[in-house]
Amino acid sequence: MIKVKNVSKYFPTRFGPKYVLKNLDFQIPDDRDVAILGINGSGKSTLLRMLGGIDFPSYGRIVSDRFISWPLALSSGFQRHMSGRENVRFVCRIHGVRDTADIEEYVKDFSELGKSFELPVGDYSSGMRAKYSFAVSMGFDFDTYLIDEITAVGDVAFRRKCKTALQEKRGTANVIMVSHEEAILKEQCNAAILLAYGRAEFYESIDRALYRYRNL
Repeated sequence: MIKVKNVSKYFPTRFGPKYVLKNLDFQIPDDRDVAILGINGSGKSTLLRMLGGIDFPSYGRIVSDRFISWPLALSSGFQRHMSGRENVRFVCRIHGVRDTADIEEYVKDFSELGKSFELPVGDYSSGMRAKYSFAVSMGFDFDTYLIDEITAVGDVAFRRKCKTALQEKRGTANVIMVSHEEAILKEQCNAAILLAYGRAEFYESIDRALYRYRNL
């Protein structure tokens, strides 16, 4: 269970705090695949980053006993001066994994980086970093995978590989997903969180949530 308790997020401006999310209070069950819906600027990616521990609430708490991924395809959390292999080892240490060899080779193979795997991540193109980030995410068995527009990663063949790998993971995990493609959300999710006017409402039905979203 993921519990979001009275969470608000704001950013300081010269005119005072600008709230993106305000007083969110909801729970995400372990057995639901959840879409996050909202118009542009409603805080979808901000909420996803907070769920993944990449960002933090201005106040309130997010509590969970689940092993939650960072947002898949997020490429800003790696050490730019370290190679792809060194970054994998670094992430493994953070998560308490001592034997890193299998994960290193998995990421190298899945990311299709070849010799570039031994180069600094800061030298990668945006496409290479996105592939690398997704591959690192797939190297761990998370309880919950956070997905932010994952269909934008790589070419058609690589996106197909991403979907297949994620589907295999979902045998023992759930997903929380942001996407502008309703067909993907209906295919992958069976519940939703609708963000509107800085607040959030949890829906047990993805169809009902999409109906409300279309009528904002």
